[in-house]
Amino acid sequence: MGKSPLNRREFLKAGLTGLASTSAAAVLLADELKNKKSQTDKAAVSTNQDKLPQPPGGRREGFIYRTLGRTGIVLPVVCMGVMNTDSYELVRAALDAGMVHLDTAHNYLRGRSEEVIGQVIKGRPRDSFVVATKVPPGEGFNEKLNLSLKRLGLDYVDILYLHNLTKREVVLAPENMAMIEAVKKAGKARFIGVTTHANEPEVIRAAAEAKIYDVVLSGYNFRKDYIKELDAAIEEATSAGLGIIAMKTLAGGFWDKQRTQPINTKAALKWAMNNAKVTTSVPGMTTFDQLKSNLEVVKDLKLTEQELQDLKLGQIANMSGLYCQGCQRCLPQCPKSLPIPDMMRAYMYAYGYRNLQAAHEVVTELNLPDNPCAGCDECSVSCAFRFNVRERLVDVNRLKAVPGDFFA
Repeated sequence: MGKSPLNRREFLKAGLTGLASTSAAAVLLADELKNKKSQTDKAAVSTNQDKLPQPPGGRREGFIYRTLGRTGIVLPVVCMGVMNTDSYELVRAALDAGMVHLDTAHNYLRGRSEEVIGQVIKGRPRDSFVVATKVPPGEGFNEKLNLSLKRLGLDYVDILYLHNLTKREVVLAPENMAMIEAVKKAGKARFIGVTTHANEPEVIRAAAEAKIYDVVLSGYNFRKDYIKELDAAIEEATSAGLGIIAMKTLAGGFWDKQRTQPINTKAALKWAMNNAKVTTSVPGMTTFDQLKSNLEVVKDLKLTEQELQDLKLGQIANMSGLYCQGCQRCLPQCPKSLPIPDMMRAYMYAYGYRNLQAAHEVVTELNLPDNPCAGCDECSVSCAFRFNVRERLVDVNRLKAVPGDFFA
């Protein structure tokens, strides 16, 4: 019986000595040289990669990275919003997988979000992650920020946002600008910015005009009917050096209140990140399946034909969806001047995210009457997304009657 052919590992273990004079040896030596050249080429590529600006923790193979404006921070195109989960394991898994930017806020899960992040990052090198938190402007701003830092276990956050701004005058208010600039000068934030759920083009342009802000976290998704204006504002802001991060990329997650018609969130995320002027996105994740799907998007932003069709599903089926784009066209139509976009956001939190706590917080802060639409026989508001505004507003306002500690 003849000897079995040598496999590559056995050949390398035996060495070339006994075969040096044969033609087989020449072939094997050529193969070995080819392999070494391949390794050399790979090393050269690696060296070139090393010359690029590095994200926290180094580059991951296959990841798509972008730089966050003048901050110089390099991030993968998808990171993690920590609004709807208090799972240590999920946040840790996202961070370990290379989603090095964690986005939270002072009030998310009544502070629980920041506490969870604080435990996950404890003991990790400070330059291996990027943490952003948000505090609304106004009374108690500094106290809230200090509490956020305590929860996070940090001396400073990488990005601090003035939260949920919708008007140019608020972005440019001297007291707000002085307040957040003082935080940066005190070393409690490396970079500062604003967040906006509504009227985004105006807010983004104001942030660029202010010349003190570094980052804008903006609502951005395939459902906005003023996307051209929003894209133009983003173009102007990035040309001025601002970094843009996208939120609300999944447009509520479902087309219907009953959650029987999910939005293709992978397609929605790809759609948003196909704008190269947007550095990264921070979709909220609550499951490992969502994390797995989002990690696939980090490596591939190409939309398939089926995914493009899926994004048109709502239009085809005439579904209004759960996401309010915050266009504010409803406001002058309402004779009671009700805060309709905020209430619609609470509605999305309740039915799209199943985050009743977040919905409750929005509703109770607005403190509307038990029947906010009393006195109106018919609703005069015509929503751009065909929402039955009265029905949704009355529905979600019921949460006001539920004690806050029910959600603790």
